Amino acid sequence: MKTSDVKNIRLASKGKDRIEWARRSMPVLNQIAERFSKEKPLKKIRISACLHVTTETANLMITLKKGGADCVLCASNPLSTQDEVAASLAKHFGIPVFAIRGENHQTYYRHINSALAHKPQVTMDDGADLVSQIHGKRKDLAGQIIGSTEETTTGVIRLRSLEEKGLLLFPVLAVNDAKTKHFFDNRYGTGQSTIDGIVRATNILLSGSVFVISGYGWCGRGLAVRARGMGARVIVTETDPLKALEAVMDGFEVMTLKEAAPIGDIFVTVTGNRGVIRREHFQVMKDGAIVANSGHFDVEIDIPALRKLSTGVRKIRDFIEEFRLKDGRAIHLIAGGRLVNLSAAEGHPASVMDMSFANQALGVEFLVKSASTLERRIYSIPQEIDEKIAALKLEAMGIRIDRLTQEQVKYLASWELGT
Repeated sequence: MKTSDVKNIRLASKGKDRIEWARRSMPVLNQIAERFSKEKPLKKIRISACLHVTTETANLMITLKKGGADCVLCASNPLSTQDEVAASLAKHFGIPVFAIRGENHQTYYRHINSALAHKPQVTMDDGADLVSQIHGKRKDLAGQIIGSTEETTTGVIRLRSLEEKGLLLFPVLAVNDAKTKHFFDNRYGTGQSTIDGIVRATNILLSGSVFVISGYGWCGRGLAVRARGMGARVIVTETDPLKALEAVMDGFEVMTLKEAAPIGDIFVTVTGNRGVIRREHFQVMKDGAIVANSGHFDVEIDIPALRKLSTGVRKIRDFIEEFRLKDGRAIHLIAGGRLVNLSAAEGHPASVMDMSFANQALGVEFLVKSASTLERRIYSIPQEIDEKIAALKLEAMGIRIDRLTQEQVKYLASWELGT
């Protein structure tokens, strides 16, 4: 197997500096790494990971290696790789990496297959591409796999489909379902990093703009709050009546995307579904409308339909394509409809990924320790792991909280005491 496939190994020194900078904001993962170094709970376990190749992911991979794991990493998105980080992991930490920013479809799947050539016992996914490949073309690998972890809402949706059809070949731990993941990573991480990606790509003023968000899950909630905080008029579009009602109660305007399309200045999809912004929406958008996606896959915006409506396309800024429509209007697409926060910026801040990747590290440890008892289904992160991560994060922040008294514990567990 080829050792690594990265853009330029000479970028490694810059990458190492960036990895160290991120580590300063990841105290929970650092504590896990310290314990892993002593206990080696993952000794000789082969791990293939398909994750965004960022500074935060680098610290996760280093932690797993300290735990004794034999790790290989490939990218979970063609535009999210930080090439200097990939180079540093390969050169300074001896972790094979198969990831090049901007790689084409063919190279992307070649890299996935390079990671699978490692014959993993544990896989780690951000979007379920590794697991999907195993279930589709590499079923020969399934028998040796202890289990897998999945980081994203989109990935968990794909895997639940396999589970419901009785086709899941090994246990999967839904890291995305951990409260210390989706309450924080999805809300605070996506909220801030999506705004960061849009502003870096466009350099526009959000204050006074009409900011349309499709999807009011945890990512949409976080994005809506931050867009409003920047002075934007925020409109939410939804298909779920409960989430739509919640958006209304949170003080946001709610309407159909058809109603929002003619008045929006900026459109962001965070639904985990496909074909959200479509031909009929492009046809009525303002001249100069900006369209971006912060969901995992580049299917939420119907880009082929936008191309068919256009007489020409040009790259107008580093991450922006201008689609000129037949009537002269221009629609601006950021990062080709891929994850705007990772394609046009650096993704989530390290301090929030600290908790997400603590869940990944402890989740892998849980899979290995529980291998003999797990069935072929999707599991949630055990509550004790979730609570431990929250406690460690608070401790690192210097925050103390109260503890229940024995009387309170008894009261909460009893039925006798009434009015």
